[in-house]
Amino acid sequence: MLFHSTIRKELSRNFGATLVVMVTIVITMMIIRILGHAAQGVINPSEVNLIIGFTMLGHLPTIMTMSLFIATVGTLSRIYLESEMVVWLSSGRALTSFLKPITSFSWPLIAIVSVLVLVIWPWSNTEISELRERFERRGDLERVTPGQFQESANGTKVFFVDKDSVENKTGKNIFIAANENGKNSMTSAKTGDIQLIEDERFLMLQSGQRIERMAGEMDIKVSEFKSYGSRIGQDVKVVSNASNASIATLSLIADPTLVHQGELSWRLGIALAALNLPFLALSITSANPRVGRSGNFALAFFVFMIYYNFINLGNSWITLGKVPLLNYMLMLHGGAFAASFLLLLARTNNWHVRRLLLPRLSRKELA
Repeated sequence: MLFHSTIRKELSRNFGATLVVMVTIVITMMIIRILGHAAQGVINPSEVNLIIGFTMLGHLPTIMTMSLFIATVGTLSRIYLESEMVVWLSSGRALTSFLKPITSFSWPLIAIVSVLVLVIWPWSNTEISELRERFERRGDLERVTPGQFQESANGTKVFFVDKDSVENKTGKNIFIAANENGKNSMTSAKTGDIQLIEDERFLMLQSGQRIERMAGEMDIKVSEFKSYGSRIGQDVKVVSNASNASIATLSLIADPTLVHQGELSWRLGIALAALNLPFLALSITSANPRVGRSGNFALAFFVFMIYYNFINLGNSWITLGKVPLLNYMLMLHGGAFAASFLLLLARTNNWHVRRLLLPRLSRKELA
């Protein structure tokens, strides 16, 4: 049918363009933040691309939901401003006739958003947590970076190597500050290399000096050495700090604690928002030649931010036990659906507050 196909084609074009713009903006912001973490030593620089990919998958449900909402508003705004809406309404179409093409275009995207937020979101967060923990468990040798002070895996030593070759396991101008068993020490050497002694890795230093002082004492011991060994092969056991975002959705349902219900409300809220927002776009979009399309886009952005913030707020309230999960879901998403339906019904039947109150005011004046 010409009416349905025209609306769906324009929705697909606007959605594709909006999605590309939104993804580009979000990826740019993520790259800046993740590269900053890599520079601080929080994540492995060689795994930056993986972390960006997993993070992008986690943000994709929100991006797609917002893109669908903006695409619907943009399509309807263009129809209003170019007087195409007048043609459709004059030919016998009602405003509710747009529900069918919008629904037929939206439901595959709503299904994708639901899968992404219920399945891919916890999986991507789990993968990111594993990458971070694996990087934290790396040995002292892997932590050494030429020209930078780097803390050891167990946090008791600080290494500095002026120039080195990790592949050749050698280094020059080495400095080690340690705090172990109540003893503070500083060791410096001209050169050093990695040696395997009884299945343990040791950093063997040559031609250096060592300064030692016991905690709480004033005496300082200074010694020089031709060769000195320091064990560096120990790894640290990292306690897993997996967040609720990494827990599978079925596990959240099986263990309905307040914290799990809060996380579940957020995931279901994104999926329900993807369902409500296209219909809300049909209800709030209108023609205003003085403002143009920018007015509808500003209103759409404002409505989306309020809706999204209420989803996050519900996560906090449900976690703190201030409101039950089912009650909040009904109030927020059921209220958004009811408001969209009533507003669409009012615009379809040309209801206005002044017209509804005018008969009552006339009766009072006659009396």
